[in-house]
Amino acid sequence: MERFQRIIQNKYFREEYDRLKELEKDRRFCCHDMEHILAVARICYIIVLERQAEVSKDVVYGTAFLHDLGRRAQYEEGKSHEEEGARLAGKILPACGYEPWEVEMIVETIRGHRKESFGDPDHFANIFYKADKLSRDCLHCEAKEECYWPEEKKNNKYQY
Repeated sequence: MERFQRIIQNKYFREEYDRLKELEKDRRFCCHDMEHILAVARICYIIVLERQAEVSKDVVYGTAFLHDLGRRAQYEEGKSHEEEGARLAGKILPACGYEPWEVEMIVETIRGHRKESFGDPDHFANIFYKADKLSRDCLHCEAKEECYWPEEKKNNKYQY
């Protein structure tokens, strides 16, 4: 996972992530912090292994670490966090040694990570979408009653 480690050290990643942490320091709802990022990556990788999908751990973790990075631009500039995250990923990933086809797959996944976009449930973007949603602990959320997520989307039981 040498390439993934380069993401963590990347100047643009660090700047965006540090600013996002600052912007969310008083957020009561689901935060987009390291706990969330790692939960998404780990759940996603479990699903990838279970389904025997041909996706490397570097791609899974790279996608997880970059998928919400655009939130800073959403909060400060009103931009789509998916589009901004995809833009940032397109800038960061090549500098970290990812192949062009991997960059394209990760960017596509980040751009569509808020909805199931493809018919095939084993498509990486759909696996990632599922992992992102399963990463949330709605059972123990202090803001559960105020949450805008529809009841059917809330994680009221543990999986993975």
